[in-house]
Amino acid sequence: MQLHELVNTFGQDLQRRYGEKVHKLTLHGGFSCPNRDGTIGRGGCTFCNVASFADEQAQYLPIQQQLAQRAGEVNRAKRYLAYFQAYTSTYAEVQTLKAMYEEALKAADIVGLCVGTRPDCVPDAVLELLAGYYQQGYEIWLELGLQTANDKTLKRINRGHDFACYENIAKRARALGIKVCTHLIVGLPGDSKADNLDTIVRTVAAGTDGIKLHPLHIVEGSKMGQAWKAGRLDEISLECYSDIAAEMIRLTPPEVVYHRVSASARRPTLLAPTWCENRWLAMTEIGRRLDQAGAQGSALDQPFVYQPVK
Repeated sequence: MQLHELVNTFGQDLQRRYGEKVHKLTLHGGFSCPNRDGTIGRGGCTFCNVASFADEQAQYLPIQQQLAQRAGEVNRAKRYLAYFQAYTSTYAEVQTLKAMYEEALKAADIVGLCVGTRPDCVPDAVLELLAGYYQQGYEIWLELGLQTANDKTLKRINRGHDFACYENIAKRARALGIKVCTHLIVGLPGDSKADNLDTIVRTVAAGTDGIKLHPLHIVEGSKMGQAWKAGRLDEISLECYSDIAAEMIRLTPPEVVYHRVSASARRPTLLAPTWCENRWLAMTEIGRRLDQAGAQGSALDQPFVYQPVK
């Protein structure tokens, strides 16, 4: 069976609701990060080198120009979600955010926003701003980088917040009609398989509409990269990641949408694991394991049931 027949994927969810393909267009708003500029900490998370996740040059382009460029690259859809991905995309004065978000929303083919941020960087004014767009009929996703529910691991990786912080903002956002997508990393030092499974259970219990899973990327320019080069940090294997990811998916209720079950990166930024260069390897292996053990939610009372797109 194909992955979308085993997992409630974001692409299928969008096509069911909109009746056509809807793609995300990644934007760079030139934001900073409070865990880098000294507001919360310096040096950032130990896994982080943002150059591996965003084109730094894009931050100098106007939003409309970025949208046109990204749409030209995709060229497979007529409607899009504007995705503010890089750094902490709520980390600015609310009027600055308003101007930037509305610059994206005024494009005729944009149906909503996805805003990537940290749980500790979403004040009431930002929630009210996003809720206002939801009330206007836009699709709004607040993408929160949690990574793990293990507070000891969060401290070890210099994350700068705890699980309770995530739990609070997730509940407040969803109460306003804002959809929450939670980013989780498998393979963080100190996290066991039991910790990963506990993370998905606690995240679902706190309330989330979507999940993004990906393996730990050890990248150039990060503190973890230095540790890996010195032989002090192990990388996660394809087999281990696929096993854990599949079990997390099986513990996820069918109504939760998986925006991603793995992620890829490229050398030379990517140091390890090298299998992450091929985005299909993990997806194929996760699908194989789910096909054998059971689909999304099969470890719960109500497993995911595939509904073909009409």
